[in-house]
Amino acid sequence: MATKKKSIYAVFDIGKTNKKLILFDEDRQIIDEQQHVCTDALDDDGFVCDHLPRLTQWVQDHWHTLRNHPHYTVKGVNFTAYGASFVHLDADGQPVLPLYNYLKPMPEEISKKFYDMLAQSPQELAAETCSPQMGMLNSGMQLFWLKHAKPEQYARIHTSLHLPQYMSYLVSGEKFSDFTSVGCHTNLWDFEQGQYHEWVRREGIDEKLAPLTKDSIASVVDGIMVGVGMHDSSAAVMPYLAETDEPFVLVSTGTWSVTINPFNSQPLTPELLRRDSLSFLTPRGQPMRAARVFLGREHDYQVQRIAAHFHVKPDFYHSLVLARPYDEASASFKPACMAGTGPFPDEPAAEWDITGFRTASDAYQHLMHGLINLLLESIHLVWQGEKIIYVDGGFARNPLFMQTLSWNFPKAEIRTLEVPQATALGALVHLEQGEAWKKTQLLFN
Repeated sequence: MATKKKSIYAVFDIGKTNKKLILFDEDRQIIDEQQHVCTDALDDDGFVCDHLPRLTQWVQDHWHTLRNHPHYTVKGVNFTAYGASFVHLDADGQPVLPLYNYLKPMPEEISKKFYDMLAQSPQELAAETCSPQMGMLNSGMQLFWLKHAKPEQYARIHTSLHLPQYMSYLVSGEKFSDFTSVGCHTNLWDFEQGQYHEWVRREGIDEKLAPLTKDSIASVVDGIMVGVGMHDSSAAVMPYLAETDEPFVLVSTGTWSVTINPFNSQPLTPELLRRDSLSFLTPRGQPMRAARVFLGREHDYQVQRIAAHFHVKPDFYHSLVLARPYDEASASFKPACMAGTGPFPDEPAAEWDITGFRTASDAYQHLMHGLINLLLESIHLVWQGEKIIYVDGGFARNPLFMQTLSWNFPKAEIRTLEVPQATALGALVHLEQGEAWKKTQLLFN
């Protein structure tokens, strides 16, 4: 007698460093995880980039294996990937150009040509598109660069898909643009008008882009739901939206600490952009505000200094569990790694004097207060009095951080979900929401 197959969902999670296939059961529990060992390639200018043919082959091979798996029945598959990256397809639907790296320098003459042709200041464009000037990290600029620097290659492009939607296309055969990818500092979207920006239409770049969809499902292939795919930052918020109906902010900590408020759709100003605030689009095309600060990098740098000065191991702070109240010495903290970024971009890098502290733990207590003070400024750029603040990432496991943060929000509840693989889980949640919506439509039609 044949064993009944287990129903599962699959998510391809394509990061800049780690590429993973994660399998979930119907209760959203991870049952398997496979990594792709990525190999870099060089683009046509000799700049390092992801090896698109190997990445494509990896997705197709695993998809074939899943569809014919002896123990699993795949109910749905979705995709999440880093932003600011296009895959350019010809009229036959085949990639014709490399997967250009968003760290690739933008030629100065192209930037000058772009801003010279604008009928507005760079600051005005940044406010309208919620996109600070970041070169290739503004993925729309990649298309402008191709049009004006490589016109023959540009002419071969029939459709440009952001990386998550390319992954979906490999499985579904359907070409879509998705709001989360279009709305992440691309320079493409006019947040005030709710449409592609005027320069995009004037340059004809919108003609190279696939139709925008608010649906989370691209198609159904042999009974398997295939998601449209989404930008990884937006995907990481989805598990928290599924957890509660109450408004919240999410403080996602790591090298950068990014505070995301899915309930703040207020337009950005040039001043907010200058202070490292951004807006993203939700899967439904609604703006949500975020702000970032280089918290993890600063923390690690200062911990190394403290450890060296006091001749202790770099993990000395792991044993500290009780935060000390704020005192005036905490006001002396000066960041070394944040110049030009975060809520105080004009503050120059400085050397924080740690010679007055008696012990490493004493210095660390003051470091934590200094970092939290900077984080508070960033949080308040997006916070609207929400009563729930979620913290994820490395600092969620730091008791001093969590205690000090909670002292500064006495009327809010500080929570952690400790979601494993939050980005992949978010892509799964988004797929399930599309499934539920389609079932509702069938009931009422």
